[in-house]
Amino acid sequence: MTVSTIAALPSQSKGSVEDIIARFQRAKTKRDPWISLWQECYDFALPQRNDLQGFQNQGGRKTDHLFDGTALDAVDQLAASLLAELTPPWTNWFGLKPGVELSAEEAEAISPKLEDATRIMQDHFDRSNFSVEIHQCFLDLVTAGTACLGFEEAEPGHFTAFKFSAVPLNQIVLEEGPQGYLNTTYRLHNLRYEVLRQRFASIELPDQLIEQAKRDPQASFTVLEAVIPERLKYRHIVLLNETGMEQIILSDRMLRSSPYINFRWLKSPGEIYGRSPVMKTLPDIKTANKVVELILKNASIAVTGIWQADDDGVLNPANIELLPGTIIPKAVGSKGLTPLDMPSRFDVSELVLSDLRSRIRHSMLTDRLAQINDRRMTATEVLARSSEIVRLLGATYGRLQSELLTPLMMQGYTILRQRGQIPDLSLDGRFVALDYRSPLARAQAQNNVQNILSWVNASTALGAAATEAVDLPATIRFLGEALGVPGHLIIRELPPIPTENTL
Repeated sequence: MTVSTIAALPSQSKGSVEDIIARFQRAKTKRDPWISLWQECYDFALPQRNDLQGFQNQGGRKTDHLFDGTALDAVDQLAASLLAELTPPWTNWFGLKPGVELSAEEAEAISPKLEDATRIMQDHFDRSNFSVEIHQCFLDLVTAGTACLGFEEAEPGHFTAFKFSAVPLNQIVLEEGPQGYLNTTYRLHNLRYEVLRQRFASIELPDQLIEQAKRDPQASFTVLEAVIPERLKYRHIVLLNETGMEQIILSDRMLRSSPYINFRWLKSPGEIYGRSPVMKTLPDIKTANKVVELILKNASIAVTGIWQADDDGVLNPANIELLPGTIIPKAVGSKGLTPLDMPSRFDVSELVLSDLRSRIRHSMLTDRLAQINDRRMTATEVLARSSEIVRLLGATYGRLQSELLTPLMMQGYTILRQRGQIPDLSLDGRFVALDYRSPLARAQAQNNVQNILSWVNASTALGAAATEAVDLPATIRFLGEALGVPGHLIIRELPPIPTENTL
C-alpha cells in the first residue's frame, strides 16, 4: 500500500479519517477525568508503573512518599491469584469441544481433531510471552480496574505464532459498543523510526520523517491506531500524527478480530472504564501510609529527643553533637542542656494501623485467596475453600470470561486457522465451542460433580432396581468432561456392565 495523505484521498475517505480523529478526541475527553484517579491508585499501590501523564521515568525512585507496603503486597498477591486461577502457566486452562448442533456420532468423530487443535494452541501460548504480559495486565486490572492486552500474529519463522504486549493505560482510549463491549480502541503512542520502518516495511515513509530520523536516531514519532468494528469485522487504521507533518495513513486494513483485548474488573452503569479493588480501599491505603509516617516521625523524636538549653553565654547549641563521650560546656549555676519531656505517647497508632492493614488485606482478597499453611486439609475443607473462591470471584470471573478469555481464545484460533495449523472449522458454538478449564472454572463445576456423585451413591444404596435407572456410561462421560479429563481417555462406547442375570 502506498503512502496517502488526507489531501490525496477521495472525499469519502477524507471525511472518514476526519471523523475517526473527531471520535478519538471525544473519547479522550471522556477518559481525561479518570487520569488523576488512576495516577493516585498507581502512586500508592503500583508506583513503579510509568507516569500516566506521559512522562517516562523508568527505574526512577517512586517510593520515597510511601511508608507502608501493605497495598503493594496485596496487589501482587491478587494479581498472582488471578493468574493462577484464570490462566495458569503451562496448564491446560482452555479447550475446544464439539458444538451443540453436532450429533453424537459427529461429536465422537471430531473430538480427536479438536483435542489436537487444543494441544497446538496451548503449545503456542506456552512458547510465547503470554504469561509475562498477562501478569502485567492483571496488575493494571487490580490497580486501575481496566487493562488492555495486545494480541497480534508473530512474523513467520518465529518460535511461536502469537505475540503479546501489555498496553499502558496512558496510551489507550476506549469506546463502549451498544452491547456493553469495549470493541472500539484508540492507541496513541510514540514509535522510533526503526520500529516504524520494521512494522511498515512495504510503505514509503515521508522524506521529512527520514531526514528527522537521520538528525536524531533516537527520535520518536506519534502514531494513532484506531480499531473500529465494521460489519462483523474490524477496521484497523494507523495514522502518523506527528506535529508539523502532513497526516499520513500508514495502514488501512480489515481484520477478522481486534488486536487489542480490553477487560475490566467491575463496571458501574454509565461508565466506560472499570473500577478496581484499589479504588475501593484507597482511603484506608492513604490513611495507613500517613499513620506509619507519623509513627516514624514519633520514633525519630523518641530516639534523638528534643532538648532545651539556657542562654548562659557559654553553651553554643550550634556546636553540640549528641555522641557518646561528648563533653558539653556550661556556665556555673546554669542547667546546661536538658531534655524536653513529651506530653503524651502515640501507642494508639498501633491499634489503628493493625485495623487498617486488616481492612486493606480483606478488601484486596489477600486473606481469603492466599495459600493455606496447613497442608492437612480434609476433602470437605477443600470443597468449602473452592466454594469460597467461586463466591468471591464469581462476578469478576463472569466479566473476565466474556471480555478476556473468550476474545483471547478466538483470536488465537483465528490466527492458527489462517495458518492452516488447525482444522478449518468455525468457532461459533454450533460446530466448535470453547471449553473453559481454568481452576476457577473447575471449582464452579465441583458442585455439579458432588451432586451427581451423591445421587449415584444414593441410588446404589437403594438396591439393584434403583441402579438400573442410572445411565452409568453417560454419567462417567459427563464426570470426565466436567473434571477436564482429555477426550482420548474417555471411551465413548463402554461395554455393558454385568448384572446378576448375566453372571
